[in-house]
Amino acid sequence: MSGAEFVPLSLPPILIGVFAAIACALPGNFLVLRRQALIGDAISHVVLPGIVVAFLITGTVSTWPMMIGAALAAFVAVILIEAIRRLGRIEPGAAMGVVFTAMFAGGVLLLERSDTSSVHLDVEHALMGNLESLIWLDAFGWSSLFDLEALAGLPDELPRIFVTMLGVIAFIWLFWRPLKISTFDEGFAQVMGMPTNALGLALVAVSALAAVAAFDAVGSIIVIAMFICPPAAARLVTDRLGRQVGWSALFAALSAVLGYVLAGYGPIWLGGQDSVSAAGMIATVSGLILAIAALFGPCRRGGRA
Repeated sequence: MSGAEFVPLSLPPILIGVFAAIACALPGNFLVLRRQALIGDAISHVVLPGIVVAFLITGTVSTWPMMIGAALAAFVAVILIEAIRRLGRIEPGAAMGVVFTAMFAGGVLLLERSDTSSVHLDVEHALMGNLESLIWLDAFGWSSLFDLEALAGLPDELPRIFVTMLGVIAFIWLFWRPLKISTFDEGFAQVMGMPTNALGLALVAVSALAAVAAFDAVGSIIVIAMFICPPAAARLVTDRLGRQVGWSALFAALSAVLGYVLAGYGPIWLGGQDSVSAAGMIATVSGLILAIAALFGPCRRGGRA
């Protein structure tokens, strides 16, 4: 494929996939270590009804209405979880599972009963995203990367998810020490006067921001996979947090690139004619990387790396 074809048709989706994967994988490291990995799954379920309601009210898929809708949905979810836990006297994990499943199902029903034909917002889009359609129509080759007029025609999702990724990186860099201490020894962090509850809420908020920003482009499948698979695979490669974060970003980027390429060309190489979902393949590749790390990672049996 020449640059005239690759740059407008494949480069933007690959970059969006890489940025979304890294934005979700980085906070996922701390969620996995805190044994809160399913919060990423929960967030991806909660944002759907909030996004749908925001669209029904505003009639657009603009960033801020989506963010506000997702935030309000998360607030409602917290209230419902606490109410079910207290009234039903059941374990918090069970209450969480009931609320997030019900809210996601409600979002799917709203999508099916709403007129979303004029925008890229439907059940398939919510699950798989629209990564393949995020092309750069104004590009004409590699020189487009240095042409301001051409750059103005980039898909909106690309700068949005790039800024989100930078925000996630900045949060982890600024709060690295308190996040590290509170993750491994919350009691010691409290003794040192660190606001562990606020840090936990901030981590969830940053994770939600990454999930919402990635949701429109890549769908809930990649969001769920990237919160868990790259950090878990990285944990099997090393037991040092700094290296784990680096490995998780590498695994996330590798999953996005390989998944997108295999989705488009894998079936052809195997004798087929049609490509498959890029989101599904990216999630599959991330799972395969985790399986390889589980089989051959130096820390799979408690070793050090």
